Amino acid sequence: MAGRQHEESRAEVEEVIASADDDAERERILVERARAGQAAAWSRLYHDHYDRLLRDLTYLAGDVALAEDLVQETFIRALTCLARFDGRSCFASWLRGIGLNLIRQHWRSWSRRRRAHAHLVEIHARIAPPKDADPEGAELQRRRALALQAVLDTLPGHLREAFVFADLRRLPSSEAAALLGISAGNLRIRATRARARIHRELARLGWLTEGQR
Repeated sequence: MAGRQHEESRAEVEEVIASADDDAERERILVERARAGQAAAWSRLYHDHYDRLLRDLTYLAGDVALAEDLVQETFIRALTCLARFDGRSCFASWLRGIGLNLIRQHWRSWSRRRRAHAHLVEIHARIAPPKDADPEGAELQRRRALALQAVLDTLPGHLREAFVFADLRRLPSSEAAALLGISAGNLRIRATRARARIHRELARLGWLTEGQR
């Protein structure tokens, strides 16, 4: 009986959102029904936003398993405070903000922050050498990656986030800015400051040649 009711509820939700004029109206309907306690509506919101949120948090955390845990925690927190969602931003932005707060809490731990950035640094530095690569060259690349990781760990969170999205993930400025809840101009300023600090620190550590300084 419960299974049948769930199927009927899900079918009702699908029918209602199919009649929505646009995506914004569709999302508004789902949020309203989820607030009213309709599980099928919340299930649809979860389904619609899970993959995008997982992708975003994976790039920031650098670890899929960790990102999956944080995504689940994000949805739990969103459900418990759904009544406070005022609709001034889209649901995706609101949800992403919760996820970013969780990431920032995670980064407050020095050792966890180092692990979280390890995979991002590997992506940026392209440290995996071809099979016929020079072993000494591969070791040099590995050490450069570790140096960059160490420098990333010293950046303030807001600069690190801008560098991750602008340089490591290479998102369009508008998309990265929306993800972080700032203007495109602010994103460019933060990314520029992050690059400058990274450049100075790598030069101080001897990882940049004269021509690169």
